[in-house]
Amino acid sequence: MDFGQVPHIILPHQPTETYLLRKMGYDVPSPILTHYDWRGGSPFVSQRSTSALLTLEQRAYVLNGMGTGKTKAALWAFDYLRSNGICGKMLVSAPLSTLTFTWAKEIFATVPHLKYAVLHGSRAKRLELLDTDVDIFIINHDGHKVILNELMVRKDINVLVIDELAVFRNGQSSRHKTMKRLADRMDWVWGMTGSPIPTSPTDAWAQARLVTPQRVPKYFSRFREDLMVKTSPFKWVPKADAVEKAFAAMQPSVRFTLDDVVELPPLIERYVDVELGPQQEKIYKALMAQCYVAVQNHEITAANAGAVMMKLLQVSTGWVYSRTRDIVTLDNNNRIQALMDAIESTDRKVLVFAPFKHALGGISEALTSEGYEHATVDGDTPASDRAKIFNLFQNTDRYRVILAHPQCLAHGITLTAADTVIWFAPVMSLEIYDQANHRIRRVGQAHKQLILHLQSTPIEKKIYRMLQTKQKIQDKLLKLFEEDTDSNPQR
Repeated sequence: MDFGQVPHIILPHQPTETYLLRKMGYDVPSPILTHYDWRGGSPFVSQRSTSALLTLEQRAYVLNGMGTGKTKAALWAFDYLRSNGICGKMLVSAPLSTLTFTWAKEIFATVPHLKYAVLHGSRAKRLELLDTDVDIFIINHDGHKVILNELMVRKDINVLVIDELAVFRNGQSSRHKTMKRLADRMDWVWGMTGSPIPTSPTDAWAQARLVTPQRVPKYFSRFREDLMVKTSPFKWVPKADAVEKAFAAMQPSVRFTLDDVVELPPLIERYVDVELGPQQEKIYKALMAQCYVAVQNHEITAANAGAVMMKLLQVSTGWVYSRTRDIVTLDNNNRIQALMDAIESTDRKVLVFAPFKHALGGISEALTSEGYEHATVDGDTPASDRAKIFNLFQNTDRYRVILAHPQCLAHGITLTAADTVIWFAPVMSLEIYDQANHRIRRVGQAHKQLILHLQSTPIEKKIYRMLQTKQKIQDKLLKLFEEDTDSNPQR
């Protein structure tokens, strides 16, 4: 074959050779795109691009938004590398709420031939699990410090995935310092977040110190001076090019939003399983046992089944009214964390719905402690205040989150500045549920929408299923309750 004057190189098409050729200026596609069967899956174009980047870059960022399938993309990339002997085992650092219900489930669904262990529990339990022969270890963000020394000496674990990387944006925290030691010794580090600079462009500095430390100054003060202007002793404002500089520090990266994933429908609905706290679970089971007896004795009828369901839902959310109308707070940290993780995963505005006023107060306190600017709307919010809140949310940069009782946003309000709805717990009215979701599904919505449902208990799951099948729960309360107790009266 005569190639004429065109220079050519014939090499094996593997990541190592591809990486070298790219360094030499050759435009070579990632071999995963042509040499991998995706384990029988059907990846989106965005997932193929994400996996391609991760197989070529040992230090990279996945800045894809929630719902774009970045977890699958990372698993495919790791599976390709490991099956070709290019990397060792993988450690996934993720929010506590996602260890089992997201990562473990996705491993089983996407790469079922790979074995995994969730490193959670006591120090002894974590060490026992760390000593098992698996391909992927999954640990919560604060779990590293518990077994850091043991992780540091495990040279066979050389791939680190930091899910929701933005939680490490405080470079002075002990969480960040522990992760920095671990990341520095890894051969591969992939940082994943859909909201890389949630509070300020300078959020990028601490994240880059973990993944690509060579791209940012060693000290935060220097980075801040490059991106911000000091306007008073305690106030800094971004320079015109601050966002561009922040993203330049977080390279190489791939970034897709829901709007970029053409394979997805305009509306995506997801259900997030959340583990009950021990106290919640104990009370829920006790209530179910009592209610089972009451149903069998016909003490619970259609007339009072709704009140029983409400009490079970209150336990599920983590705030319960006592007989004296005092608010009892249960150990619902898992659900609060799942909510924060969901908000953290999007860089646009969010609507959060909760069906109980006392739950709204608890959620508001949690949002405040995490630094999210938000407004709360319930039945006591005057009409004039509501109008002001809605206007600021829709037409200005004010308020990242509106936290509301769904009945207060059920009709006639346009809030298309948000593209995500999070149900902290289900509402039992089909009309209110549909109308609340339609606050973001109106004329003027320029983005695909995501509706997330947090769920922990059988009652919640059954209510959500009935809402999705357009059944009127009010008409079937007793039957719904009987089905739940009959299936497992002790749950």
